[in-house]
Amino acid sequence: MMEFIMAQGRINILLTPTEHRAFQKLNSPPKIQDFLDTLPINFELDGETYMSPRRVLRERTAHCFEGALLAAAALMYHGKKPLLMDLRTAPHDEDHVVTLFREGIYWGAISKTNHPVLRYRDAVYKTPRELAMSYFHEYTFPITGKKTLREYSKPFDLSRYKLANWLTTEEELFWLVDALDESPHLQMASQSALHKLRPLTEFEIKAMDTTEWKPKKKRD
Repeated sequence: MMEFIMAQGRINILLTPTEHRAFQKLNSPPKIQDFLDTLPINFELDGETYMSPRRVLRERTAHCFEGALLAAAALMYHGKKPLLMDLRTAPHDEDHVVTLFREGIYWGAISKTNHPVLRYRDAVYKTPRELAMSYFHEYTFPITGKKTLREYSKPFDLSRYKLANWLTTEEELFWLVDALDESPHLQMASQSALHKLRPLTEFEIKAMDTTEWKPKKKRD
């Protein structure tokens, strides 16, 4: 707790006036989610990126990890714990990262995604596991419709790390992605249960076969 209080105090020193104004407006999970929804998806057309919140605000684009960091920073700015959750999939699919928040005893999640599912979760879940399970049914591999979510991380507290190393750095945050990936994860279901999963129907697959943002031409 002391580490969080100290880190939360230092955030004011690191941010520019423009960044302060941006974070001041993002004073609730719904407002943070609404802001993330205005940002085009970062398709990484010029190569893999893991941008800090400072860079996301400047570039006005984000993928799930980058959006989760920005959301965590905004929550921290307003005195909340900056917590991430990694949703880990089967090897042939891609993981997803969300930002956790609490309203009283209930958990919710802020999420940046390009698809109809894996989105915002209202704070109605009693535990992080219950929240993670809310993503299970729709987390599927394109075309096959097979459910691919396998593990979720325990709440990952960013306040353990030096703020300048993730909030305002210009460097790619590969180290932080690795730290999250290597943090404790819990299984979604037993192997016997996973072997019995029913794939989504063609109708369900078709209903989810849409995206919000289209990639622009690669930069020269």
